[in-house]
Amino acid sequence: GITPQKYVDFGSATISMLDFLKISVEYGYNVVISGGTGSGKTSLLNMISQFIPMHERVITVEDAAELQLMQEHVVRLETRPASNDGENAVTIRDLIKNALRMRPDRIVVGEVRSGEALDLLQALNTGHDGSLCTVHANGPAEVVQRIATLALFSGAQIPFDALVTQVYFGVDLIVYVKRLSSGKRVISSISEIRRDGGQRQIVQIDDE
Repeated sequence: GITPQKYVDFGSATISMLDFLKISVEYGYNVVISGGTGSGKTSLLNMISQFIPMHERVITVEDAAELQLMQEHVVRLETRPASNDGENAVTIRDLIKNALRMRPDRIVVGEVRSGEALDLLQALNTGHDGSLCTVHANGPAEVVQRIATLALFSGAQIPFDALVTQVYFGVDLIVYVKRLSSGKRVISSISEIRRDGGQRQIVQIDDE
C-alpha cells in the first residue's frame, strides 16, 4: 500500500494535512473521501485507515476486496451477485446492516453509490463514530446533497431535507481528492462540517 510518506514525496499531500487526518481518525471523526472517477479515493482510504488504532475492531464493506487494513481485528465483508435464478444476492445494504450487529468499533465502506447511504447515515447518527467511506462528487460542497440523494434510492419515504440534516449531523470531515491534468492525484481540500446552533456549513480547513 501507499504510505503517508509516499503521499508527501509524490506531492499528493502536505505533512500538516496528514498530521491533521491522523489525529481526526484516531479521535473517531466520521470522514468522507470524495472525488471523481480515478481520483484516488480508495488509495487514500487505504492510507488513512492505517491511522485507526490497532486494537479496534474494524468491519469493512465493499464490492471487491480492495481495502488492505493492517489492524489485528478486521472483518471483511464483500457483496455477492445473484445466482442464475436471480436469488441469494448480497448487497452493500445487507452488509452494512449485518456489520452493525457485529459490535464494530469502526465501519469502513469502500464506496457509497446507492440506497446503502441511508443505512450508513443511520449508523453515523447512532454512535458508530470513526467510520470512513468514499463517494463520487464534484466538490466538497456537493457531498451533502450527493449522499442525501443516494439515500433516496433506498425507497424510504423520508423528506430530502431530513436526509440532508442527517448528513450534516453524521459526517464530520470531507476530504476532496482530484486528478490533475498531469495525472497526479492530490488532496485538494479538507473541509469540516460545522453545526453551530441552527447554522450548518461546510468550512475548508486551511493548510497550516
